[in-house]
Amino acid sequence: MEAQVEKLQVRSGLTDIVLVGDRGMLTSARIERLREVGGIGWVSCLRAPAIGRLVDTGDLQLGLFDERDLAEITSPEFPGERLVVCRDPALAAERARKREALLAATEDALGKVAAAVDRGRLRSAAAISLRAGRVVDAKKMAKHFELDIADGAFAYRRRTDAIAAEAALDGLYVVRTSVGSERLDAPAVVETYKRLASVERDFRALKGDDLAVRPIFHWREDRVRAHLVVCFLAAYVRWHLETAWAPLLFRDEAPPGRSDPVAPPERSDSALAKERDHRTPDGLRVGSFRTLMAELATLTRNRVVPAGVDEQAAFDLLSEPTPLQARAFELIGVAPASV
Repeated sequence: MEAQVEKLQVRSGLTDIVLVGDRGMLTSARIERLREVGGIGWVSCLRAPAIGRLVDTGDLQLGLFDERDLAEITSPEFPGERLVVCRDPALAAERARKREALLAATEDALGKVAAAVDRGRLRSAAAISLRAGRVVDAKKMAKHFELDIADGAFAYRRRTDAIAAEAALDGLYVVRTSVGSERLDAPAVVETYKRLASVERDFRALKGDDLAVRPIFHWREDRVRAHLVVCFLAAYVRWHLETAWAPLLFRDEAPPGRSDPVAPPERSDSALAKERDHRTPDGLRVGSFRTLMAELATLTRNRVVPAGVDEQAAFDLLSEPTPLQARAFELIGVAPASV
């Protein structure tokens, strides 16, 4: 990553760069290297163990979120950085639901292991340990269960203290940044980090069936680079098309402004109506970008050569656009006959 940043600095002459990345890209080790380079800011997020340490040291007090969902703190563990702590009730509820589902599924599987031990099908401690280990590791629940294993005996129970400690952090996430408050206040820091969702969506489109960015049929470096350039240009064109075709897609044409960066974004009445009815106000079918492209693919131009006449009498015949196809071309300002 440092090499790519250096290219930005040298080729583009940029002296002040702020990188926004997830916890996997902007790790603590990489941030330390960026700090050494200088002239580079960052916006990233802390991992769960780091959040737990903030709570243990008292730098993060959970009582801050009794009446609010966002607070800015500092910690000696992150010198020169601002930590914006958010608590999303919807995210907390979803994490609690998932954890309980995983715990219940793991208990059910452990119950089967216990039944096998009772029937004598599993006897040695080694065999029981192997089978039970597979169960708790399958859903990463080993930290939440205590297993008692001996020859011909097996018992298990939840580690309620560990589960409660994890549940206390449900819905919490901490955005870390080196950018000063004069440039980004706390809500703007959170909004900046959340815009990564748009980048991730574009990468999914690049790597999926739509654009298939993987140059699996290219071996030479120049062809690989050319393939990537074409794919990124295609992604740029797709972005413009999605913006223009928003009235025909499950996309909010005029999303309401966000007053709370932590809460889920609100949707406009028109977007909710499209999602409910699967129809536009004028009765056209609403779909995804892929389904709209499939619809447009049925519009064909046929070369007609009448039998028994001169080749010069041949002509092109364009199929009649459907109302949906006509509206799609209208939104991008193109006549179907000119395509």
